[in-house]
Amino acid sequence: MGDDRRNQWESRHAGADDLGSVAAVLTRNAHLLQGPGRALDLACGRGANTLWLAGQGYHVSAWDYAATALERLRRAADRQGLQVDTALRDITVEPPGPDTFDLILVSHFLERTLCPAILAALRPGGVLCYQTFSQDSPAGLGPANPAFRLAPNELLHLFPGLRLRYYREEGELGDCSRGERGLAMMIAQRVTA
Repeated sequence: MGDDRRNQWESRHAGADDLGSVAAVLTRNAHLLQGPGRALDLACGRGANTLWLAGQGYHVSAWDYAATALERLRRAADRQGLQVDTALRDITVEPPGPDTFDLILVSHFLERTLCPAILAALRPGGVLCYQTFSQDSPAGLGPANPAFRLAPNELLHLFPGLRLRYYREEGELGDCSRGERGLAMMIAQRVTA
C-alpha cells in the first residue's frame, strides 16, 4: 500500500471516537461459529471484531497496516483482560499461510487478489465470515470507488469450494429504510474430504 493511503488510514483511526462496531455477520450468526480455535481478523482496524472473537474464546490474530489502529486495539484488549496477537502487516504483500486458521473474518475490506490465499489459509472445517460493501447501496455507505464494492452476488463466486452456510445481500428490494442495506454478508465453511 502507498504511503498516502497508509497516512489516510492512520489519520482516520487516530480521529475515531470508538473502536467501531462488531460486524453483523458475526453477531447475527454467533450460533454458527465453532470456537474456540485460532481466528484471524484480516484488516482488523481498531479491533471491535477482534475483541468480540476473543470474548468468544478464540485465540485471535489481528492484522492491519495502520499502527494507530493496532495500538488502540492493544490498549482496549488490555483493559478488557483479553489476549490478542496483533501484527503490523500489509496483507497484500504478506497474506496468511495455508491451513493456519479455524476462522477468518474479513469485514469492510476487499482485495480480490487475496481470495485464493484466504481460502487456502482456512483449516479443514474452518469458517470464513465475510462482510463488505456492495454496489447496490441505497444508503450510500462505504467507499466511493466501485473497485472496493462487490458486484451483485459476486461474493458467492470469490471463494469456490466452500460450503455456503449463510448469505445475505438485500440490494434495493422492498423497503430500503430497513435491513442491512449496502452490504453483502457470507459465512462459508471449508468442508473436509
